Amino acid sequence: MKKTFILAIVAMMAFTFACKNKQSKDQTSGVKADSVLLLAKNLYQPLPAEAVNPDNSVTPEKVLLGKTLYYDNRLSLNNTESCNTCHNLATFGVDNKPTSPGDNGKLGTRNSPTTLNAALHFLQFWDGRMKDVEEQAGGPVMNPAEMSMPDEKEVIARLTKNEGYKKLFEAAFPGEKPAVTFTNMKKSIAAFERTLITPDKFDKFLGGDLTALNDQELKGLKTFVETGCNACHMGPLLGGNMFQKYPLFGTHKELTGSTVDDFGKMQATKAEADKYFFKVPSLRNIAETWPYLHDGSVKDLDKTVQIMAKAQLNKELTPEQTADITAFLKALTGEVPADAKQVPVMP
Repeated sequence: MKKTFILAIVAMMAFTFACKNKQSKDQTSGVKADSVLLLAKNLYQPLPAEAVNPDNSVTPEKVLLGKTLYYDNRLSLNNTESCNTCHNLATFGVDNKPTSPGDNGKLGTRNSPTTLNAALHFLQFWDGRMKDVEEQAGGPVMNPAEMSMPDEKEVIARLTKNEGYKKLFEAAFPGEKPAVTFTNMKKSIAAFERTLITPDKFDKFLGGDLTALNDQELKGLKTFVETGCNACHMGPLLGGNMFQKYPLFGTHKELTGSTVDDFGKMQATKAEADKYFFKVPSLRNIAETWPYLHDGSVKDLDKTVQIMAKAQLNKELTPEQTADITAFLKALTGEVPADAKQVPVMP
């Protein structure tokens, strides 16, 4: 009886110490998971399970065709480039280069954004010149600086000569005559891209799992919001749903050392009012999709965090604030669907 009593006292003391230790830790960091969750739920939403377009249903046959096309170099003039070349799904939908070489070997002028979750963006490309992934899927194929195909007829001629592709198109678009069209090519690639949704720890947290984020990630989320980063990086994607002028303070050259003077949206619209406006990038998978900014001029995430705080908010972050925000951003890394990373057998 005495031994049991002593063990009970020891257990109670251990429990009390643990509670005090946790309370002390909470008081030290000033962050509690439940209060941060309440804050986050008022600002953010989890990624949807699907990226739906009523005009382009996602079917297994269409996705298989789209995936095959996504990986096929034959969509470029000299058979050197596929969608996956610049948007490599083995490396989170990017090539980790400042700008990407095209079919002719020349570098483009803007950083290639990830195709992961791209179907959820309100517009496509840094300047928003295309409305959705269906329209975007044909852009690089015809762009002389990218895949450089001379015209749509040449693309369709290549695909039509291939019996395997003819069967894939007919299965994906049953009853259509002809099934092999440039529009159907775009729809197929887009249908595949609509499956590239990557939920992460943040979604689990928003779903009520208070253990999904560690202490520093919680602190980073709170700091992210209190700093004002959420003014542009909002919604399920933490971005990807608006244009914003960049920079609001200083110049891109001063902030990054870059020599590029990109007019942003103005290059597409020719309107002076659009000068230096860019689509706000999504922060999903941001830790893996370096280098950063429209010209890929900054490789390190923590440096980019500091630059954006200065450029958009005119704030100087402390090393601790930077580290905490960076920790939160790393928590936004999901997983690329395993099947999407498997290179298909080409027809």
